[in-house]
Amino acid sequence: MGLQPMRPEQYISPAIILDYLHSRPRSARAREWLSGRRYLPTHPGDRLTPLVIIAHSFSDRRIAHQLSLALEQDWLETPSACREAYDEILFKAPGIIVVQLRQNNVCGCLGHRHPFVKEAPFAESHDAFGGAHVGEMDIAYQRVQTWQALPLSDTALDAKFREGSRLEEFHSKQFRLKLLSIVLHETNHLVSPQEPENAIRERSMAFYRDAMTSYVENALATLSLTIDRSFSRF
Repeated sequence: MGLQPMRPEQYISPAIILDYLHSRPRSARAREWLSGRRYLPTHPGDRLTPLVIIAHSFSDRRIAHQLSLALEQDWLETPSACREAYDEILFKAPGIIVVQLRQNNVCGCLGHRHPFVKEAPFAESHDAFGGAHVGEMDIAYQRVQTWQALPLSDTALDAKFREGSRLEEFHSKQFRLKLLSIVLHETNHLVSPQEPENAIRERSMAFYRDAMTSYVENALATLSLTIDRSFSRF
């Protein structure tokens, strides 16, 4: 059976969310601004939903933009089979997903789905949401940065790119794909809370593995990994 036509609430846009945030009482916006809380709405590049709202502190704005880039650009650059594996999950996902960026989680986990929405501007239904259901998760990005998703292959790739001039680009791409795989993992939990953890993990790890493999193959095909000659002057 094919997927059903898109629901009306799926047409909610980042601009609508920004207008809503700016329309709230001045006192609420002032408290939020002074506390350093910021919101960045985005969505996977080839989809209208789910709309992802990245909730972050002002000091974490660079990481928020990395996650936004992962959703808008890196998602599109993954093989179609990777995206198709999440078609039904994303179709069934809440129309709005709030991602709380944290530096770390006390429990040491990379992320969690939240049974209830706690981010204040999105905790209660509003006309601006167009009837869309809101889900929430958190991601501990410092844990993600040090996480070896696939220890053997990640270490081998790190050594390979270290021989050339693209190590920084590789690490940035790797970090964004890890963030993306965790968003997909926790979205899977939001959609199917009773699905076994090992099945959800297997799906998200396959996404990360295949996305990384595709990136490395393209990198090797387009640019040779040679020692950066700019260091020769030293």
